[in-house]
Amino acid sequence: MNVLRVSKLTITAFVLPCLLLYTCIVFIPIMVSLYSGLLDWNGIGESKFIGLQNFINLLTNDPVFWPSVRRTLMFAVFSMAEIPVALFVAILLNRFVKKPNFLVSSYFLPVILSVVIIGQLWKTIYNPASMGGMLNQLLDMVGLESLTRSWLTDPSVAMYSLYFVALWQYLGYHTLIQFTGIQNIPADIYEAARIDGAEGLKADWHITLPMNIPIIKISIVLAFIGSLQAFDMVMVMTGGGPAHATDVISTHMYNMSFLSMKYGYGSAIAAFLVVICLCATVIINFLFNRLERKYS
Repeated sequence: MNVLRVSKLTITAFVLPCLLLYTCIVFIPIMVSLYSGLLDWNGIGESKFIGLQNFINLLTNDPVFWPSVRRTLMFAVFSMAEIPVALFVAILLNRFVKKPNFLVSSYFLPVILSVVIIGQLWKTIYNPASMGGMLNQLLDMVGLESLTRSWLTDPSVAMYSLYFVALWQYLGYHTLIQFTGIQNIPADIYEAARIDGAEGLKADWHITLPMNIPIIKISIVLAFIGSLQAFDMVMVMTGGGPAHATDVISTHMYNMSFLSMKYGYGSAIAAFLVVICLCATVIINFLFNRLERKYS
């Protein structure tokens, strides 16, 4: 087989434009944000260098910050919990549906809808029964009046209501990813396993799951990092209320930067979020690399 030999200079010439673009739109803004976190600045006027004071206040004197971190991490955990469900749905589609593309596309529809549309739709569903809220009306119809709630204004359930909407929106997204990964597994492997007496759930456990680990890793990284950056859904449906009960890191950063005009403080929150994302990515990659080595 002839191997195409390319000089390092040619490789550099092709890679350099993308690397420069990535540096300009990702790396440099992160560095600027880290530096801004060291300033007392409202984003418009003169700035004052205060060192790590913003970070100290963030970690010790901000009553909203740590609860928002907890909610953000819970958001990420709930988002990762839907990956096994998406994998199970993808397995069922691949095994029992002859032409599954229509169903997969249907499940994917919520992902391509505007977040504003989804937020308004679910706000209507969560409304009180007197305002036409479908969920509360349904609970009334089946005799479960005790379970009716003001879903988005009750601090004890408001965040869980947002979790459910996010899971509903992105289940089809992860189902599509897992379905694509399963279809790329050679059918010959399943045929050989069937001859040896392994089929159904047994084949899925010993073939589908191990061979789909790289795809599962992609879904988990996307779900985790995307959840850490959750902003639009929360702002559309609750705005962080009631009484900061649904504030996550990104909404708290927005409120500090643009509503309270504490741009330096908001940059410190952004820097903290970047560190969490990097740590989460490293940990997930480390764990899945060990799994891949185990099953390779």
